[in-house]
Amino acid sequence: MELALSEEQVELASTLRALLAKRADSAAVRAAADSDEGFDRALWELLCEQVGVAALAVPEEHDGAGFSAFETCVVLEELGRSLAPSPLLATLVVSETLLAGGSADACARLLPRVAAGEVATLAWAGLTGPGRPEPVRADGSRLSGTVGPVLLGDVAEVLLVAARTADGPDSVGLFEVDPAAPGLTRTRTPAMDTTLRLATLELDGVEATPVAADAGAALARAHLVGTAAVAALQVGGAQRGLDMTVAYAKERVQFGRPIGSFQALKHRMADMLVLVETARSIAWAAAYAVSVGSDDAARLAASAGSWCSDALEQVAAETVQMHGGIAITWEHDAQLVFKRAHALGQLFGQAHEHRRAILA
Repeated sequence: MELALSEEQVELASTLRALLAKRADSAAVRAAADSDEGFDRALWELLCEQVGVAALAVPEEHDGAGFSAFETCVVLEELGRSLAPSPLLATLVVSETLLAGGSADACARLLPRVAAGEVATLAWAGLTGPGRPEPVRADGSRLSGTVGPVLLGDVAEVLLVAARTADGPDSVGLFEVDPAAPGLTRTRTPAMDTTLRLATLELDGVEATPVAADAGAALARAHLVGTAAVAALQVGGAQRGLDMTVAYAKERVQFGRPIGSFQALKHRMADMLVLVETARSIAWAAAYAVSVGSDDAARLAASAGSWCSDALEQVAAETVQMHGGIAITWEHDAQLVFKRAHALGQLFGQAHEHRRAILA
């Protein structure tokens, strides 16, 4: 079987790469991360209006483009390469959660807003891995508890919250919460990776609108898609680390020669390339399987979550090592790759948890 992008998907990736090269250089990425919202709102609106990135995985009947999560993962890989902060990961998880278990009314009400580019997020324990108990409880339609970290939780315009219900010890429902609702406190949580916006939500009897009485299947889908999506970001980040290292090795001169001409460093960069390409292969396989609902989707997603996480961490470490002392300075972007590697490795489960899932 040939595993490759279609002409349309290649064009999508090329368009994103060219756009991000102009609008998401190092200075722009840092400015976006330091902004009040934690991302470049103008860039996000451009991506949604001109490319339709938020609408890719939303069906046409809900004002979407009618493609799939795979095309969104193609976009995420390019965003990962640029290191640009973006709401797309959180937005994809919300749209897939609604499609997998949301009521018809909730889908009709919320998916067009997501497709239009409103920042959406899901507050639930699964962001940090499978099997975590939900910390929020539902008393009828009122929610109480504290949940975090939540992607873009303090700036989201569409907010879904998973909460334990009285239907059983393991029963979890899904609710829509107005971001301005009385009793809701949203506090930004500082993160090592400044390009990743996190928050903690405190709910004190917050009135909510039920979206799904039994959200088990929807949250399982959210975890599956989130794992594949993070793998795509990790592939992009690894490619960025490799590109930076190769470019530096061509410019840095030692003993009268570019350091890239030294055989030992050539071998190390070749090993980095192998890590990037193998990570891309498993990430594409997982994204495709998740998108079409293959029987082996869970196994492939876990494989991608494990391999891509380790691959990015190794590439990031080599990026720092081969750049020398400048790599640990705030001014150089190598530290952004390193921090991104360790931050993404915590989302939707750590590498060892994914390996455990494969063996289960």
